[in-house]
Amino acid sequence: MRVYRQSVRNRFVHWGIAFSCFGLMVTGILQMPVAKRYGLTQVFPSTADFFTTLPWHYAFAILFTFLCVFHLVVHALEGDFDIVPQKGDFSKSVAIIKALLTGGQEPPSGKYLPEQRLAWAAFAAVFALLIITGLLKTLKNLSGIDFPDPVLFWLAQLHNLGMVLAILLFIGHMAAFIFKANRFLLPAMFSGYVDADYAKHRHSLWKEYEK
Repeated sequence: MRVYRQSVRNRFVHWGIAFSCFGLMVTGILQMPVAKRYGLTQVFPSTADFFTTLPWHYAFAILFTFLCVFHLVVHALEGDFDIVPQKGDFSKSVAIIKALLTGGQEPPSGKYLPEQRLAWAAFAAVFALLIITGLLKTLKNLSGIDFPDPVLFWLAQLHNLGMVLAILLFIGHMAAFIFKANRFLLPAMFSGYVDADYAKHRHSLWKEYEK
């Protein structure tokens, strides 16, 4: 038996953000520029053209920003805050990781594991940093809007920091699946369903599952 865990909308937003974020990373790195330095221009000559990669960066940014805002607004309107961090999530995450490493008993969880909620908060903070600094960096390109050089410098540094943090979070996100128990969550991001026995064992506090 299976339990329905992720709606089509949630899966669309998840993969849309993943796709646009990856596109932003690639086009953002090409803005530095590094294409010619590492020989990418020998295969894709246009990667060294700032005015070719910049529109793509903006296109990915529009999609990324829309999906992030859509995600927050829809869940707020629906009153769905299951993914928002709760008191004690850090200590519970430590207990779960310890249990995974030692084969011990995990504390009961709801729809989302404590570490999933903490990861969501970390992604939300980093994405907010990227969106805000990205919008401000874009404003400087408009006629009549100018920022002092120190402001532009720190905007660039914070934006680059956001990119590095996003990459590190992505690596951590993927590393979570080193643990076999976490791999049962993967089907939900494709089909929307998870195994019922898995849900009963690991998400016993999930009210929708109980129904």
